[in-house]
Amino acid sequence: MSNTYVCVHVLQDVPPANLNRDDNGTPKQAVYGGVDRLRVSSQAWKRATRMHFRERMDRDAQGIRTRRLHGILTKALEDRGKDHEAAKALAKESLGTLKITPDRNNEAQSSYLLFAGRRQLEELADALAADGADAKSVDAAEILGSTHPLDVALFGRMVADMTQLNVDAAAQVAHAISTHAAPTQFDYFTAVDDQQEKDEAGAGMIGTVEFNSGTLYRYAVVGVEQLVENMGDREEAIAGIGQFIESFVQSMPTGKQNTFAAHTRPALVLVEVRDDQPVSLVSAFESPVRPRFEDGHSTGYMGASLERLARHHRSEAERWGDEPRLLVASYAASGNGDSALTEAFGESTSLPDLVTRVTESVSAGGRDG
Repeated sequence: MSNTYVCVHVLQDVPPANLNRDDNGTPKQAVYGGVDRLRVSSQAWKRATRMHFRERMDRDAQGIRTRRLHGILTKALEDRGKDHEAAKALAKESLGTLKITPDRNNEAQSSYLLFAGRRQLEELADALAADGADAKSVDAAEILGSTHPLDVALFGRMVADMTQLNVDAAAQVAHAISTHAAPTQFDYFTAVDDQQEKDEAGAGMIGTVEFNSGTLYRYAVVGVEQLVENMGDREEAIAGIGQFIESFVQSMPTGKQNTFAAHTRPALVLVEVRDDQPVSLVSAFESPVRPRFEDGHSTGYMGASLERLARHHRSEAERWGDEPRLLVASYAASGNGDSALTEAFGESTSLPDLVTRVTESVSAGGRDG
């Protein structure tokens, strides 16, 4: 059986911001093409995508990543009629079969984080609360090990002590990097004390905040067959691909947003449905983009990046002689470079139409295959 991949490419400008910082408060960076680039980690954007799911999906259809499994399962058993001590003991014994033990300092917390479906936890509580049931008669690993919610199915789960609970991620998300050199900058700020006396000089507080700005290339890929296997339902998986595209494209990490309010939308969303292999287009930017000037006007980094991506995509398709099953894009008009975008990606469409065309293509491919 052939594998199908949904590749999502995004170009998005970010004004002064610090969306994802390291332990020193510095915006994360990477050296690529011999220059320092702005970087936003895959973990940051995967969490932002999951938070976007919360606003768009039923709570019961989502997963939860938490150390509070013992407390959650205890409360669920109490809701089903168990007294507190019996519920706590049953939760501890059941999770113990999965080698998930309570934290030494807080019995309501578990020894490590586990990513599980809310519906799976409710099913486990139902099974444990049934007449005559106990932790030994209920297969907790089976309940937590199949028919995963979208976020668990996409991003996977690794449990070192019990590999039966591992879930191979159906999605891979690249670290977003700027298409150009992007050195870190510093904002010197002062804060005035509102109760300061008239004859007092100086500020109540001074300091610096590091920030960066740039045009980012973002990339993610979903393996359709792996997602179907993880979720156990093809129709739900295909609908989940549409939700992933919407949430990945529209989400934004929350780092320092109260300081910078860097709420932007992508200038380009390009999606390919491929039957051969996942392909990132990041190599278009290995040579750092520089704005081009025509008639006294600059393309800016975004305009130059759009043109660069279009040329790279077209040349790579010719060089390798392959063609995706579907190529669909939504992009903003950029002026002089629009003809290159249309030639490479076709006419721009709305994001809802893009999602519909992708899910229809994936669905039709599954029936034909």
